[in-house]
Amino acid sequence: MHTFKLTARRREMGSRSKLRGHPITWDGKCHRYDDTVEKTVATHKSRPCGRCGEFTGKDGIDPCLGRLPGVMNACCGHGTTAEAYVQFSNGVRIEGFVVSGGRRF
Repeated sequence: MHTFKLTARRREMGSRSKLRGHPITWDGKCHRYDDTVEKTVATHKSRPCGRCGEFTGKDGIDPCLGRLPGVMNACCGHGTTAEAYVQFSNGVRIEGFVVSGGRRF
């Protein structure tokens, strides 16, 4: 199961944030995508990564990072550095980094 967290810290009307790299706004009842005004809860799984434009595979692998040896799970942050993380099989977790260049796996 893929989980996500929103970068908005306060839920005030008009609070802006990002979800998987897509700008979103809190309308007082729910988060909505800025470009389509759709509810994020209804459509977040059907949107590609806002950074690379690729969809997460059925195996849950982040398309920006690919399969990484010795990694249990990871997320590129989708353009939001604070949300990027790598959790290694030994329990070590690295958070807050920028994914740049390199080749796709």
